[in-house]
Amino acid sequence: MKYTCALLAVADIRRSRQFYEQLFGLEVFQDYGRNLQFRGGLALQQDFDWLTGIEKEKVLQKPNNMELAFEESDFDGFLEKLAQHPEIDRLGDVIEHSWGQRVIRFYDPDGHLIEVGEDMKMVVRRFLGNGMTMEEVSARMDVSIEDLQRLLDA
Repeated sequence: MKYTCALLAVADIRRSRQFYEQLFGLEVFQDYGRNLQFRGGLALQQDFDWLTGIEKEKVLQKPNNMELAFEESDFDGFLEKLAQHPEIDRLGDVIEHSWGQRVIRFYDPDGHLIEVGEDMKMVVRRFLGNGMTMEEVSARMDVSIEDLQRLLDA
């Protein structure tokens, strides 16, 4: 068996396609009109009720029970890009998790929760650049030095 994608129910596939192309730079791999898939595995489906046979009223908006997670190597640059879209509904401001990764959460046009975080390799490099040792970074992030090294070598 092979995993192929996560599929999101959307009301207007053109609007959602534009959102993901413009904000995230995603590229369409396959386009079937009411269904499209981006390179990397995210897919969008208009008329989800038709596809699945689920009653239209049972296709929920903002269920807040999952999120799409992205990592960005230029996190500050992404925040500037996001600031150019005041219409996007944000869940809050940037937060820094205990392991040091900065993230921001917001909703796509159909109410799907999205997290954009600093690329983990950049977090490690930031810590090392601020004078922390690999041992200190390992302790802060609660990860082995071997895993940190693999991340840096990837």
